[in-house]
Amino acid sequence: MTTNADEPPARPRRAPAGAAVLREDVTEAIRAAVFEELAAVGYARMSIEGIARRAGVGKTAVYRRWRSKLNLVLDVVSAMAVLGLPAPDTGSLEGDLRLLYEVMSRALRHPVASQIIPDLQAEAARNPEMAETLQKAVRDGQDGVASKIVEAARERGELSADLDLDLALDLISGPLYWRAVIIRSPKLPKGYLANLAKATAGALKAL
Repeated sequence: MTTNADEPPARPRRAPAGAAVLREDVTEAIRAAVFEELAAVGYARMSIEGIARRAGVGKTAVYRRWRSKLNLVLDVVSAMAVLGLPAPDTGSLEGDLRLLYEVMSRALRHPVASQIIPDLQAEAARNPEMAETLQKAVRDGQDGVASKIVEAARERGELSADLDLDLALDLISGPLYWRAVIIRSPKLPKGYLANLAKATAGALKAL
């Protein structure tokens, strides 16, 4: 097809009105509001209206980003996994475990987390999609760091090269989650984290 050289150049096409860039500060405000709303009323009673009101935005701002309450909560939970935990590097297996447990303990015992996690677990028992997302969040976050601890200990010769990794991750993660999330003990006994790190290191070395 030929064109006339005297014709003015074509104007660039405008983006559709609905393709406006979503403001990141609004997105973050909504995500923060989700945590606050979950802690205040729980998943079952949580609503898009309540989230929008807490975030200081209209419902439309929420629905532009997520099509439902479930999608919004799943996205926020997945984002938690991306943040993850810092990988300890103390030079010893027991030292790495002790530092990991200190960070985990603070995170799990935070007032918001201690209210949200049991509620989401209860919802996960009724909702397979929620259950799958929660499981992935734990695996990507906690187990990713624990795997690095195990690998570093292997390289130092503290653990067997043919160690059962799945069993090792269960040993590392299980006790603290049990006490903080299931039993929901308000206060850890004195020296608990140090003793837990020592016992877990010993158990891993025995595998």
